[in-house]
Amino acid sequence: MLAAEIEPADVPGRRRSTRAAVALDVRVTRDGLGRALCRVVDLSRHGARLETYSAIKPGTTIWLTLPHIGEVAADIAWAADFIAGCEFHHPLTQAAFDTLVDLDATLRLQ
Repeated sequence: MLAAEIEPADVPGRRRSTRAAVALDVRVTRDGLGRALCRVVDLSRHGARLETYSAIKPGTTIWLTLPHIGEVAADIAWAADFIAGCEFHHPLTQAAFDTLVDLDATLRLQ
């Protein structure tokens, strides 16, 4: 007989900060590869999930130009096809996070 412990993927208290589903078009810059567009689809103070138009390898350092916030440095933690997760070098302030979530809500109403 086999036995296994299964842990839900999103355990309360497991994340460092609140996450928000968003749809924000941003500019991403990579060393030697210039600028491109991507979309932030999930955001927390510590990182984001991105939809990209070209593959990005884990370990790559990128700079996201976030609306109303400016440039934020991040490292790609994981990537699969054209979706990637990044961790910010410095967490967003709560005010910056709230600004982006509010901007997303405003854009959805338009």
